[in-house]
Amino acid sequence: MISASAELKVRELDADDRRRLEAARQEFDAEVTYLDTATMGLPPRRTWEALQSSMHDWRAGQADPVAYDRPLAAARSSYAALVGVPENWVSVGSQVSVFAGLIAASLPDGCEVLTASGDFTSILFPFHAQAGRRVTVREVPLDHIPDAVSERTALVSVAAVQSADGRLVDLDALETACAATGSRVLLDLTQAAGWLPVQASRFSYTVAGGYKWMLAPRGTAYMTVQPDLVGALVPHNASWYAGADRWTSIYGSPLRLAEDARRFDVSPAWLAWVGAAPSLELLSGVGASALHTHALGLANRFRIGVGLAEGDSAIVSVTADAEVPELVRAAGIVASVRAGRLRLSFHVSSSTDDVDRAVTALAGHVHA
Repeated sequence: MISASAELKVRELDADDRRRLEAARQEFDAEVTYLDTATMGLPPRRTWEALQSSMHDWRAGQADPVAYDRPLAAARSSYAALVGVPENWVSVGSQVSVFAGLIAASLPDGCEVLTASGDFTSILFPFHAQAGRRVTVREVPLDHIPDAVSERTALVSVAAVQSADGRLVDLDALETACAATGSRVLLDLTQAAGWLPVQASRFSYTVAGGYKWMLAPRGTAYMTVQPDLVGALVPHNASWYAGADRWTSIYGSPLRLAEDARRFDVSPAWLAWVGAAPSLELLSGVGASALHTHALGLANRFRIGVGLAEGDSAIVSVTADAEVPELVRAAGIVASVRAGRLRLSFHVSSSTDDVDRAVTALAGHVHA
């Protein structure tokens, strides 16, 4: 039985929000109860159609490399708006770890990086790899991150939302602590951007992979850099695509990179960006606030339905009994297992029917 308090989370949406959400939901065609956006987002119909059209042009010999700049520019613009920064703060690439590695390589010798224990390794390994320069990585529990920032901390590298279990870092406390010590922050938005409103401008650097909550093909990623820090990063991955005028930067010296964050662009996997642009267009059409209310409302509907307390994340992590794998399979539910726990995630493609189906299947078999 779903309690009325869970319903209230959904009813906070006004009529226009509900109309936009329902129109967006009609673009998804999952043949299962898909509750696994934290692993891989589903493409809306407009994204699927854009990819099919682009694949046809490629196969027919009609693809134009220059034309691929248009969907990439549209995705960059939409992403900038989604995380609240100007477009010239945004770099594009293929993987989060590439951007994290760029930041790691630019740290001074002998400095300290503070991280959360058990965080996703794409924002941990690049800093451990700098041990030869005496860069030390200090790990503390997520809840202790703000209190652990010290004068020795050059950088805090942490995910806004933890991949394994959906816990949120206290962004206000983190910003305050780092302002007091002058420490910089690399904030990973991979499990946040697309459902959790975040102002990336508050932090030195942010990174995000696009294939989860932003519903894009794998091979799209973003970095934001505060303008006064652009000169402090060495563009180790510099290529023609980072040129001030990319299509005249294909051959020969001298180095002629863009002056803003575009100097860190990585040459794109074209078809991935064909898919990224329409997916971000759909999310923008719904709006960040409505996406957050919808996703969190569904997650809390599930929590309450299985006897858990309400939470603040669209990701729900629970301990499951031995019957759950078969129950999930029989009910046609797609979820994932992370850190030994069942992980479910709720997004624009999810409905109350999806939640109620999961509650019916799992009530009595999962706990905190």
